[in-house]
Amino acid sequence: MTDRLQNKTALVTGSTNNIGRAIASALAAEGAHIIVSGRDADRGADVVREIRDAGGRADFVRADLTGDPAASASLATETLALTGGRLDILVNNAGVYPRHSTEDAGDDLFDLIYGVNVKAPFHLVQALVAPLTKSHGVILNLGSWVARLAVPSSPLYSSSKAAMEALTRAWSSELGPRGIRVVGVSPGVIRPLGSDPDAPHSADTMMADAPAGRAGEASDIAAAAVYLVSDESVFVHGTTLDVDGGRANVAMSAERDADVDGGRANVAMSAERDAA
Repeated sequence: MTDRLQNKTALVTGSTNNIGRAIASALAAEGAHIIVSGRDADRGADVVREIRDAGGRADFVRADLTGDPAASASLATETLALTGGRLDILVNNAGVYPRHSTEDAGDDLFDLIYGVNVKAPFHLVQALVAPLTKSHGVILNLGSWVARLAVPSSPLYSSSKAAMEALTRAWSSELGPRGIRVVGVSPGVIRPLGSDPDAPHSADTMMADAPAGRAGEASDIAAAAVYLVSDESVFVHGTTLDVDGGRANVAMSAERDADVDGGRANVAMSAERDAA
């Protein structure tokens, strides 16, 4: 353990699995008291146990963040009860990614995706502005590479993540003068937590023509999160950091030198089309 986040408190939503779990563990390893949150109490207990066994501090608060303002407010209240009323870091990680097309997306699916991915973090920030102002805290929002390099599936998911990147900028403008720093991180194609990095994986196929040449690990996003919420990035405001192996910005294929790209710069029509 190190002490970059010593005496800090952090709420990480959706932190019972994969990226959220890795972020919670990484922040705890830097000294933060972590509030682990998610729908599954058993998985939450596992994360808390893992953090405590490593010498960190953690507690679990069950939350089903559907977009209902009351659910976000309840999570905020329970979090502050466990942290003595203080919150230094909020990580808006919880999200859903049901695959769909424009033609088959009904209102229920629309409400589900935007409820979890946009409304829930919006209402959580609403509920936590006061303590974050008092602590001069940090809000970290999770975006996605598909917010900018479009894929031909899950248009509502892509647009919901674009909304979170827009909120990162808007909140930075609004809340920065109150002492709250707002930043984002945009993950690329990430392997499931605990998968063998040396074993072939379908996620690697999606990254074959990116500079990294492979899928990322949840720990890659967690390392970026530690930097973004620590004082090392104190002059970083309102930006979303791409941690995607170059996926959204660099093409490593034959058309990379073409001036007329037929949509190449904005739309991906290859194996990665179904990846979040």
